[in-house]
Amino acid sequence: MAAIGTLLILIVLWALAYSSAKAIVWVLLPPALLVSLQLGGLIGTFGATVSWIAYGTGMFFYLLPDLRLRLISGPLLRQFRRVMPAMSSTEREALHARNVWWDGELFSGQPDWQRLLEQPEPQLTEQEQAFIDGPVERLCKMLDDWQITHHDKDLPEAVWSFIKQSGLFGMIIPRAYGGLEFSALAHSTIVMKISSRSITAAVTVMVPNSLGPAKLLLQYGTQRQKERYLRRLAKGEEIPCFALTGPDAGSDAGAIPDSGVVTEGEFNGQRMLGIRLNWEKRYITLGPVATLIGLAFKLYDPDHLLGSDTSLGITVALIPSETKGVEIGQRHMPLNIPFQNGPIRGKDVFIPLDWVIGEQSGIGQGWRMLVESLSEGRGISLPALATGAGKAASRYTGTYAAVRRQFGQPIGNFEGVEEALSRIAGITYQMDSARLLTVSALDSGEKPSVISAIVKYHLTERYRQVVNDAMDIQGGSGICLGPRNLMGRVYQAIPIAITVEGANILTRSMIIFGQGAIRCHPYILQEFSAAQEKEWKHALSTFDKAIFGHIGFLVTNLARTFWLGITHGRLSERPVKGVAGHYFQQLNWMSAAFALSADLALMTLGGSLKRKERLSARLGDLLSELYIASAALKNFIDGHQRYADIPLLRWAMEDSLYRMQEAFIGIFRNRPLAWIVRLLTFPTGLPYHKPSDRLDHAVAGAILKPGEARTRLTAGIFLSSDLHEPVARLDQALEAVAASAPIEKTLRQARRAGQIHSGTNEAMVAEAVEIGILTESDAQLVLETQRLRDQVIQVDAFDSLSPRNKEKSQQSGTSIRHLGAA
Repeated sequence: MAAIGTLLILIVLWALAYSSAKAIVWVLLPPALLVSLQLGGLIGTFGATVSWIAYGTGMFFYLLPDLRLRLISGPLLRQFRRVMPAMSSTEREALHARNVWWDGELFSGQPDWQRLLEQPEPQLTEQEQAFIDGPVERLCKMLDDWQITHHDKDLPEAVWSFIKQSGLFGMIIPRAYGGLEFSALAHSTIVMKISSRSITAAVTVMVPNSLGPAKLLLQYGTQRQKERYLRRLAKGEEIPCFALTGPDAGSDAGAIPDSGVVTEGEFNGQRMLGIRLNWEKRYITLGPVATLIGLAFKLYDPDHLLGSDTSLGITVALIPSETKGVEIGQRHMPLNIPFQNGPIRGKDVFIPLDWVIGEQSGIGQGWRMLVESLSEGRGISLPALATGAGKAASRYTGTYAAVRRQFGQPIGNFEGVEEALSRIAGITYQMDSARLLTVSALDSGEKPSVISAIVKYHLTERYRQVVNDAMDIQGGSGICLGPRNLMGRVYQAIPIAITVEGANILTRSMIIFGQGAIRCHPYILQEFSAAQEKEWKHALSTFDKAIFGHIGFLVTNLARTFWLGITHGRLSERPVKGVAGHYFQQLNWMSAAFALSADLALMTLGGSLKRKERLSARLGDLLSELYIASAALKNFIDGHQRYADIPLLRWAMEDSLYRMQEAFIGIFRNRPLAWIVRLLTFPTGLPYHKPSDRLDHAVAGAILKPGEARTRLTAGIFLSSDLHEPVARLDQALEAVAASAPIEKTLRQARRAGQIHSGTNEAMVAEAVEIGILTESDAQLVLETQRLRDQVIQVDAFDSLSPRNKEKSQQSGTSIRHLGAA
């Protein structure tokens, strides 16, 4: 009987912890249970005594807060201050620069799925859609990527003029200043579409609308500065760039050596107080053609002309490129993607104080400006470019695999190719889902810096995976550059996306969890704030609330993780039924396990966690995959849970869950005593596997033939009906292949049955018509399909000699054979 009583006590305590019961429930329910068990004879004297002592001790400290503060919270706060990692001013500003959104829910271990589902589905306005169908479509038709990348090494002058005149440099600028005032969704959609046509053009358009003077002016500029510059930027009369990275300060932007000194000087014939600047920057996109430079530097005031401080912090100023002392260097050439990029230097450049963004009130505010601008750029532009690459690979390579034949059948039918195709399509679904959810948040007024880092890192890494798979399938047609090759330049651009706006290695290992743990955790930021508070009484009161809330949080996630692990999440809450409902339950489990693991890592490592970059990276991977999987579910539900999209959803979810499991295994293998956490997280063994062969087959099939799933998955990239375009010829060939497939099957069966004996395709068709197996129209369709297939699989070929050697050969009378485009 005593065992039954003990079991009942444990069940009740577990239920209270699992449900995050309020304090009043913890106060009233345990004594009522103990009395009932004693009256029913279900607990012995010893068990009752131990239980009442435990309960009484808890109540003693709960009801006597002064004693609790002195005996428990005070010593804990002193210890916390000793082990708390040092936090620089730049780190502190980064933490407070943006807000917490869905990442906070995932960090809680108990995501509020209704909050996710209530997030508005992103929708373009009529004006935005008209602009995409009009000027953006016209721009895409103007772009000849082969001419741009191979011959001109720049956009044509007509394209530059069109970009400026159409307002593409002013997408984020309000209409009051002559801009388009587009949403984050429109910005993302436009960059994605242009990138599927020309990455050079996409980068040119996206930079002024993400990290650039316009963004900084809108958020921090004075009214006078806005009036002076925004209209000119919106019309393309000013070409902006932003100069942050230098030879000695890349990802460590807080260490920039570029400096400005407050001093008196002469400007336009007048003596005034200003700043004398010296800097050296590189990798500056649009730098070679910029007329307006946004410059980040450290500002010093050694003569105390502005106040008592000598070091005023990172500051950002706007400097016209023709200013005396400014030097625009020669161009860099980023991997055959020739967007304008180069170094900028300045020596003894004197500028007025009112060139600082925000004027004098903006002095020292540069780091916050940078963090907020980088966050938005990470959240919109690069994810859009990466998703555009995924959609292009899904459409172009899926079509190529359906059209290209080896051993008498489409190469897409081979299981090895099918596996790669399934990754292309499934990962593209993940990327597009994460892109849409992120821009929806931005358009709703959220400013989630951690999520921006997640989508920047994981979507550009998935871009790498997708395009590598596409190149494997394309084979020789992928590596032979020319006008027909739609994937070559996309492949060459991978390292650019990986590198810019924060190197991926450091984003993964230092930023996602490094910022996320402090920013998204419901209690850690409060504990940090209390530890930094100078007034002891206030600090102790704040810390007391936070630390005991944290303990309750830890206990709840421990109870949830073990129960969800035993049941595989099947009994947990789910906002919808069906296939999506099952995956919501899996994410309940993984979220609780992640929150528990993150807490235990923070508790056991303290400040040294900053130096455990691999552990931080794996915890960051868990948070990231939770976000990507959430986005896939949201996308599926926003898309009305269409039957044709179920394979894509299942693949995306199973891939993310498997990645989470791998991240957990990495943590468990490399941390002492982590086997205990593994038993709590996976008490019945490892449940997740890579998507099955059968699922791979279904997902690959979605991009091997025309259909609604393929149409939705690749929506938003540039398409064409002009048969001079390789894109149009691919679609035409796919339609023909799909239409002729039953007829070609009849031909193969007839040959195997010995009804026809001819060797070539044309002869087989003629023989089949002659004996009545095919009609004339069937024969014409098969022959037309063969013509289109041959057209698609051809690659470009060029003169074997360079123009210079060709001229020498012609002068010597040597014959030159021009191969042209085969």
